Amino acid sequence: MKKIFTFLTAVWAILGVAFSAQANEKLTLLLDWFVNPDHANIIIAQQKGFFAQQGLDVEIIEPTDPSMPPKLVASGQGDLAVNYQPQLVMQVEQGLPLMRVGTIIGTPLNSLTVLESSQIKSLADLKGKKIGFSVSGFEDSLLERMLSTVGLTRNDVELVNVNWALSQSLLSKQVDAVIGTFRNFELHELNLEGHQGRLFYPEQYGVPSYEELIFVAQAGKQNDVNINKFLTAIEQATAYIKQNPDQAWQDFVNYKPQELNNELNRRAWQDTIPLLTDNTRQLNQELYQQVAQFMLDSKLIKAVPVLENYAVEPAR
Repeated sequence: MKKIFTFLTAVWAILGVAFSAQANEKLTLLLDWFVNPDHANIIIAQQKGFFAQQGLDVEIIEPTDPSMPPKLVASGQGDLAVNYQPQLVMQVEQGLPLMRVGTIIGTPLNSLTVLESSQIKSLADLKGKKIGFSVSGFEDSLLERMLSTVGLTRNDVELVNVNWALSQSLLSKQVDAVIGTFRNFELHELNLEGHQGRLFYPEQYGVPSYEELIFVAQAGKQNDVNINKFLTAIEQATAYIKQNPDQAWQDFVNYKPQELNNELNRRAWQDTIPLLTDNTRQLNQELYQQVAQFMLDSKLIKAVPVLENYAVEPAR
Protein backbone atom coordinates (compact mmCIF):
# COMPACT_ATOMS: atom_id res chain seq x y z
CA MET A 1 0.00 0.00 0.00
CA LYS A 2 2.82 2.35 0.88
CA LYS A 3 4.44 1.77 -2.53
CA ILE A 4 1.11 2.42 -4.27
CA PHE A 5 0.64 5.64 -2.29
CA THR A 6 4.18 6.78 -3.13
CA PHE A 7 3.60 5.95 -6.78
CA LEU A 8 0.31 7.87 -6.86
CA THR A 9 1.92 10.84 -5.11
CA ALA A 10 4.64 10.93 -7.75
CA VAL A 11 2.09 10.68 -10.56
CA TRP A 12 0.01 13.51 -9.12
CA ALA A 13 3.17 15.65 -8.75
CA ILE A 14 4.07 15.09 -12.39
CA LEU A 15 0.52 15.77 -13.52
CA GLY A 16 0.45 18.89 -11.36
CA VAL A 17 3.60 20.26 -13.01
CA ALA A 18 2.27 19.39 -16.46
CA PHE A 19 -1.08 20.99 -15.71
CA SER A 20 0.63 24.10 -14.35
CA ALA A 21 2.75 24.40 -17.49
CA GLN A 22 -0.30 23.94 -19.71
CA ALA A 23 -2.22 26.52 -17.71
CA ASN A 24 0.31 29.25 -18.43
CA GLU A 25 -0.98 31.75 -20.96
CA LYS A 26 1.30 32.40 -23.92
CA LEU A 27 2.40 35.97 -24.56
CA THR A 28 4.76 37.21 -27.28
CA LEU A 29 7.12 40.12 -26.67
CA LEU A 30 9.01 41.66 -29.58
CA LEU A 31 12.18 43.51 -28.60
CA ASP A 32 13.45 46.64 -30.34
CA TRP A 33 16.94 45.21 -30.84
CA PHE A 34 19.10 42.25 -29.82
CA VAL A 35 19.13 41.50 -26.09
CA ASN A 36 21.23 43.96 -24.09
CA PRO A 37 21.17 45.58 -20.62
CA ASP A 38 18.34 47.91 -21.72
CA HIS A 39 16.19 44.78 -21.48
CA ALA A 40 17.45 43.87 -18.01
CA ASN A 41 14.08 43.53 -16.28
CA ILE A 42 12.60 41.58 -19.18
CA ILE A 43 15.34 38.98 -19.13
CA ILE A 44 15.40 38.76 -15.34
CA ALA A 45 11.62 38.29 -15.25
CA GLN A 46 12.17 35.34 -17.57
CA GLN A 47 15.24 33.95 -15.81
CA LYS A 48 13.90 34.22 -12.25
CA GLY A 49 10.47 32.86 -13.10
CA PHE A 50 8.49 36.04 -12.43
CA PHE A 51 6.55 35.58 -15.66
CA ALA A 52 5.81 31.97 -14.76
CA GLN A 53 4.65 33.01 -11.29
CA GLN A 54 2.09 35.22 -13.01
CA GLY A 55 0.91 32.28 -15.08
CA LEU A 56 2.60 33.46 -18.26
CA ASP A 57 4.72 31.71 -20.85
CA VAL A 58 6.51 34.66 -22.49
CA GLU A 59 8.25 34.26 -25.82
CA ILE A 60 10.95 36.92 -26.24
CA ILE A 61 11.78 37.66 -29.88
CA GLU A 62 14.78 39.64 -31.13
CA PRO A 63 13.91 41.34 -34.44
CA THR A 64 15.88 41.08 -37.65
CA ASP A 65 14.36 44.42 -38.65
CA PRO A 66 14.04 46.87 -35.70
CA SER A 67 11.26 48.78 -37.45
CA MET A 68 8.91 45.79 -37.56
CA PRO A 69 7.91 45.02 -33.92
CA PRO A 70 5.40 47.90 -33.50
CA LYS A 71 3.88 47.09 -36.89
CA LEU A 72 3.51 43.42 -36.00
CA VAL A 73 1.86 44.23 -32.68
CA ALA A 74 -0.47 46.73 -34.37
CA SER A 75 -1.56 43.99 -36.78
CA GLY A 76 -2.12 41.48 -33.98
CA GLN A 77 0.97 39.37 -34.78
CA GLY A 78 2.46 39.95 -31.33
CA ASP A 79 1.14 40.90 -27.91
CA LEU A 80 3.72 43.50 -26.85
CA ALA A 81 6.67 45.33 -28.34
CA VAL A 82 9.50 47.42 -26.95
CA ASN A 83 9.20 50.84 -28.56
CA TYR A 84 10.30 54.48 -28.17
CA GLN A 85 7.97 57.29 -27.08
CA PRO A 86 8.76 59.71 -29.96
CA GLN A 87 8.41 56.93 -32.54
CA LEU A 88 5.08 55.91 -31.02
CA VAL A 89 3.66 59.39 -31.63
CA MET A 90 4.64 59.22 -35.31
CA GLN A 91 3.40 55.64 -35.69
CA VAL A 92 0.01 56.56 -34.26
CA GLU A 93 -0.34 59.48 -36.67
CA GLN A 94 0.49 57.08 -39.49
CA GLY A 95 -2.52 55.04 -38.45
CA LEU A 96 -0.98 52.22 -36.43
CA PRO A 97 -3.39 51.20 -33.62
CA LEU A 98 -0.85 51.18 -30.79
CA MET A 99 -1.12 51.95 -27.09
CA ARG A 100 1.61 52.68 -24.58
CA VAL A 101 1.01 50.43 -21.57
CA GLY A 102 4.28 50.63 -19.65
CA THR A 103 7.71 52.20 -19.34
CA ILE A 104 11.11 50.51 -19.21
CA ILE A 105 13.40 53.55 -19.11
CA GLY A 106 11.61 56.84 -18.49
CA THR A 107 14.43 59.24 -19.42
CA PRO A 108 16.33 59.87 -22.65
CA LEU A 109 19.32 57.71 -23.45
CA ASN A 110 20.02 59.48 -26.73
CA SER A 111 22.99 61.82 -26.87
CA LEU A 112 25.32 63.64 -29.23
CA THR A 113 28.86 62.32 -28.89
CA VAL A 114 32.28 63.66 -29.88
CA LEU A 115 35.76 62.48 -29.04
CA GLU A 116 37.27 64.29 -26.09
CA SER A 117 40.47 64.64 -28.10
CA SER A 118 38.64 66.68 -30.75
CA GLN A 119 38.44 70.45 -30.89
CA ILE A 120 34.68 70.31 -30.25
CA LYS A 121 34.21 71.61 -26.72
CA SER A 122 30.70 73.02 -27.14
CA LEU A 123 27.80 72.67 -29.56
CA ALA A 124 28.86 75.92 -31.21
CA ASP A 125 32.05 74.17 -32.34
CA LEU A 126 29.97 71.88 -34.57
CA LYS A 127 29.67 74.57 -37.22
CA GLY A 128 30.99 73.20 -40.51
CA LYS A 129 31.42 69.69 -39.05
CA LYS A 130 30.10 66.31 -40.17
CA ILE A 131 27.54 64.64 -37.91
CA GLY A 132 26.72 60.97 -38.31
CA PHE A 133 23.25 59.54 -37.71
CA SER A 134 21.43 56.22 -38.05
CA VAL A 135 17.73 57.04 -38.36
CA SER A 136 16.34 60.20 -39.89
CA GLY A 137 13.24 61.90 -38.54
CA PHE A 138 13.24 62.40 -34.81
CA GLU A 139 17.04 62.50 -34.55
CA ASP A 140 17.20 65.26 -37.18
CA SER A 141 14.71 67.36 -35.25
CA LEU A 142 16.43 66.64 -31.99
CA LEU A 143 19.74 67.80 -33.45
CA GLU A 144 18.15 70.87 -35.00
CA ARG A 145 16.67 71.95 -31.65
CA MET A 146 20.01 71.40 -29.90
CA LEU A 147 21.87 73.47 -32.50
CA SER A 148 19.33 76.28 -32.26
CA THR A 149 20.35 76.90 -28.64
CA VAL A 150 23.77 78.05 -29.86
CA GLY A 151 22.55 79.98 -32.90
CA LEU A 152 23.19 77.24 -35.48
CA THR A 153 20.87 75.55 -37.97
CA ARG A 154 20.94 72.24 -39.81
CA ASN A 155 22.53 74.06 -42.74
CA ASP A 156 25.58 74.80 -40.60
CA VAL A 157 26.50 71.10 -40.39
CA GLU A 158 26.74 68.17 -42.80
CA LEU A 159 24.63 65.13 -41.92
CA VAL A 160 26.06 61.72 -42.86
CA ASN A 161 24.08 58.49 -42.68
CA VAL A 162 26.46 55.99 -41.07
CA ASN A 163 23.76 53.34 -40.54
CA TRP A 164 24.40 51.68 -37.17
CA ALA A 165 28.18 52.24 -37.13
CA LEU A 166 28.04 55.27 -34.84
CA SER A 167 31.12 54.66 -32.70
CA GLN A 168 33.10 53.22 -35.59
CA SER A 169 32.42 56.22 -37.83
CA LEU A 170 33.58 58.53 -35.05
CA LEU A 171 36.77 56.57 -34.40
CA SER A 172 37.59 56.33 -38.11
CA LYS A 173 37.20 60.13 -38.43
CA GLN A 174 34.47 59.62 -41.03
CA VAL A 175 32.46 62.14 -39.01
CA ASP A 176 33.23 64.65 -36.27
CA ALA A 177 30.22 63.83 -34.09
CA VAL A 178 27.36 61.35 -33.94
CA ILE A 179 23.75 61.71 -32.84
CA GLY A 180 21.74 58.76 -31.60
CA THR A 181 24.35 57.24 -29.31
CA PHE A 182 23.02 55.77 -26.09
CA ARG A 183 24.75 57.28 -23.09
CA ASN A 184 24.84 53.95 -21.28
CA PHE A 185 26.61 52.16 -24.16
CA GLU A 186 28.64 54.09 -26.71
CA LEU A 187 30.75 55.98 -24.17
CA HIS A 188 31.92 52.61 -22.81
CA GLU A 189 32.42 51.32 -26.34
CA LEU A 190 34.77 54.24 -27.03
CA ASN A 191 36.58 53.67 -23.74
CA LEU A 192 37.21 50.03 -24.56
CA GLU A 193 38.80 51.20 -27.81
CA GLY A 194 41.12 53.46 -25.84
CA HIS A 195 39.27 56.74 -26.42
CA GLN A 196 37.34 59.14 -24.23
CA GLY A 197 34.08 60.64 -25.38
CA ARG A 198 32.23 63.84 -24.57
CA LEU A 199 28.43 63.76 -24.45
CA PHE A 200 25.85 66.47 -25.05
CA TYR A 201 22.43 65.61 -23.65
CA PRO A 202 19.38 66.71 -25.70
CA GLU A 203 17.30 67.53 -22.62
CA GLN A 204 19.94 70.10 -21.64
CA TYR A 205 19.67 71.83 -25.01
CA GLY A 206 16.01 72.61 -25.59
CA VAL A 207 14.60 69.11 -26.16
CA PRO A 208 11.86 68.02 -23.73
CA SER A 209 12.61 64.92 -21.70
CA TYR A 210 10.98 61.77 -22.99
CA GLU A 211 10.71 58.06 -22.28
CA GLU A 212 13.40 56.21 -24.21
CA LEU A 213 11.96 52.70 -23.94
CA ILE A 214 8.33 51.73 -23.49
CA PHE A 215 5.99 48.77 -23.91
CA VAL A 216 3.23 49.04 -26.52
CA ALA A 217 0.23 46.82 -27.17
CA GLN A 218 -2.43 46.84 -29.85
CA ALA A 219 -4.97 49.57 -29.11
CA GLY A 220 -7.98 48.08 -27.37
CA LYS A 221 -5.96 45.42 -25.57
CA GLN A 222 -4.40 47.69 -22.96
CA ASN A 223 -6.57 46.21 -20.18
CA ASP A 224 -5.91 42.59 -21.14
CA VAL A 225 -5.38 40.54 -17.98
CA ASN A 226 -2.21 38.94 -19.36
CA ILE A 227 -0.65 42.33 -20.07
CA ASN A 228 -1.42 43.33 -16.50
CA LYS A 229 0.31 40.17 -15.25
CA PHE A 230 3.26 40.88 -17.52
CA LEU A 231 3.70 44.37 -16.09
CA THR A 232 3.55 43.00 -12.54
CA ALA A 233 6.34 40.55 -13.38
CA ILE A 234 8.42 43.37 -14.87
CA GLU A 235 8.07 45.39 -11.67
CA GLN A 236 9.05 42.37 -9.61
CA ALA A 237 12.13 41.90 -11.80
CA THR A 238 13.11 45.56 -11.50
CA ALA A 239 12.90 45.38 -7.70
CA TYR A 240 14.98 42.20 -7.69
CA ILE A 241 17.66 43.77 -9.90
CA LYS A 242 18.01 46.87 -7.78
CA GLN A 243 18.20 44.84 -4.57
CA ASN A 244 20.60 42.24 -6.02
CA PRO A 245 22.53 43.92 -8.87
CA ASP A 246 25.50 41.54 -8.85
CA GLN A 247 23.45 38.35 -8.71
CA ALA A 248 21.03 39.79 -11.26
CA TRP A 249 23.97 40.40 -13.61
CA GLN A 250 24.86 36.71 -13.41
CA ASP A 251 21.23 35.76 -14.02
CA PHE A 252 21.17 38.11 -17.01
CA VAL A 253 24.31 36.81 -18.73
CA ASN A 254 23.22 33.21 -18.16
CA TYR A 255 20.37 33.89 -20.59
CA LYS A 256 22.91 33.88 -23.44
CA PRO A 257 26.41 33.55 -21.94
CA GLN A 258 28.42 33.70 -25.14
CA GLU A 259 26.65 36.83 -26.38
CA LEU A 260 26.01 38.77 -23.17
CA ASN A 261 28.95 38.05 -20.89
CA ASN A 262 31.40 40.73 -22.00
CA GLU A 263 32.96 43.89 -20.61
CA LEU A 264 30.83 46.30 -22.65
CA ASN A 265 27.60 44.79 -21.34
CA ARG A 266 28.97 44.67 -17.80
CA ARG A 267 29.71 48.40 -17.85
CA ALA A 268 26.41 49.20 -19.56
CA TRP A 269 24.59 47.11 -16.94
CA GLN A 270 25.93 49.29 -14.14
CA ASP A 271 24.79 52.48 -15.88
CA THR A 272 21.40 51.10 -16.91
CA ILE A 273 20.13 49.64 -13.63
CA PRO A 274 19.50 53.03 -11.93
CA LEU A 275 17.52 54.13 -14.99
CA LEU A 276 14.97 51.30 -14.89
CA THR A 277 11.50 52.55 -14.01
CA ASP A 278 10.17 51.15 -10.72
CA ASN A 279 6.48 51.71 -11.54
CA THR A 280 6.25 50.61 -15.14
CA ARG A 281 2.53 51.44 -15.44
CA GLN A 282 2.82 55.07 -14.33
CA LEU A 283 2.14 57.57 -17.10
CA ASN A 284 3.55 61.10 -17.06
CA GLN A 285 0.83 62.85 -19.05
CA GLU A 286 2.58 66.24 -19.05
CA LEU A 287 5.75 64.72 -20.47
CA TYR A 288 3.81 63.02 -23.27
CA GLN A 289 2.03 66.25 -24.18
CA GLN A 290 5.32 68.20 -24.22
CA VAL A 291 6.97 65.67 -26.52
CA ALA A 292 3.99 65.63 -28.88
CA GLN A 293 4.06 69.44 -29.03
CA PHE A 294 7.81 69.36 -29.76
CA MET A 295 7.17 66.95 -32.62
CA LEU A 296 4.40 69.17 -33.97
CA ASP A 297 6.69 72.21 -33.81
CA SER A 298 9.36 70.19 -35.59
CA LYS A 299 6.84 69.23 -38.30
CA LEU A 300 7.26 65.52 -37.58
CA ILE A 301 3.50 65.26 -37.10
CA LYS A 302 0.59 67.32 -38.43
CA ALA A 303 -1.48 67.40 -35.23
CA VAL A 304 -1.03 66.52 -31.58
CA PRO A 305 -2.83 63.20 -31.03
CA VAL A 306 -5.32 62.77 -28.22
CA LEU A 307 -3.31 61.31 -25.37
CA GLU A 308 -5.82 58.69 -24.24
CA ASN A 309 -5.85 57.33 -27.80
CA TYR A 310 -2.25 56.17 -27.60
CA ALA A 311 -1.09 56.13 -23.97
CA VAL A 312 -2.71 54.84 -20.79
CA GLU A 313 -1.81 53.97 -17.23
CA PRO A 314 -3.20 50.44 -16.87
CA ALA A 315 -5.04 49.58 -13.69
CA ARG A 316 -3.53 46.95 -11.45
